[in-house]
Amino acid sequence: MVGDVGVLIESAIGGESISSTVEGRERYPINLRYARELRDDPEKLGRVLVPVMDGAQVPLGQLADIQFTAGPSMIKNEGGQLVGYVTVDMAGRDIGGYVEEAKKAVAQKIKLPQGYTLSWSGQYEYMQRAKERLIYVIPLTLLIIFVLLYLNFQSVAKTLIVLLSVPFALVGSIWLLYFLGYNLSVAVWVGIIALAGVAAETGVVMIVYLDEVYERRLRQGSMSTMEDLYQAITEGAVQRVRPKMMTVAAIIAGLLPIMWSHGAGADVMKRIAAPMIGGMITSTMLTLAVIPAIYALWRGRGMKGEGNS
Repeated sequence: MVGDVGVLIESAIGGESISSTVEGRERYPINLRYARELRDDPEKLGRVLVPVMDGAQVPLGQLADIQFTAGPSMIKNEGGQLVGYVTVDMAGRDIGGYVEEAKKAVAQKIKLPQGYTLSWSGQYEYMQRAKERLIYVIPLTLLIIFVLLYLNFQSVAKTLIVLLSVPFALVGSIWLLYFLGYNLSVAVWVGIIALAGVAAETGVVMIVYLDEVYERRLRQGSMSTMEDLYQAITEGAVQRVRPKMMTVAAIIAGLLPIMWSHGAGADVMKRIAAPMIGGMITSTMLTLAVIPAIYALWRGRGMKGEGNS
């Protein structure tokens, strides 16, 4: 009896395929069900007759309560357990900050029944995975840069002076990201990692220029006072102005079209380019002003030590 009622409801409301039509190479099913005005009214559905075993027909309304009830469009499960999704659109908000606030609000206002679990998925889950990888990737990147610089200079002091360009470059990146309203994301971190390599490269060239002038004057015997050191550093730094400005101008000119681009993938590329553009500006100021000053302090200590001895 219950099966007969189910078949009748399925045929009357959902419809039943009774045949198919062939039109050339195309085939379409023929579905038979009640007219819309009959299946949209619970009272009319209640008058549908259900045949029983003795041949009699009983109205459906006497066998079941017919009413409209809101329910899920489909039942989903994960790991063998029923699951329900709540989708949130966070326009203009960073995912990490929003989820942290939402976690606190849920913990304060909602007490989950026994057997229920709550998990935060979607882009937040992807961001957490990327964050876990970046915890290892960023220190490893800095370590590789340090090792390569040390192998090139054979000096810890010169290596540390060059690495100072990285935090100065980050200052410009953070300023530009704040001005554009970009949040920290995987794409932004990719741009920062690329910026670290470029900033270290420009710092290396500055140290090479300063060392070249310093060693040349040292061989000529014209490096005995601090004034001689300042003149040597000024000469080396001035020679670096044109190559540095050409390098920065070329990099920024190549990245600016990305900031003005539109279409698929443009949002990701903008977040990679933004930290590099902002970082190159402050990195230029560091390379041309701060690195020569630190180089003078470092070399000056050695000269004072030699004078005292």
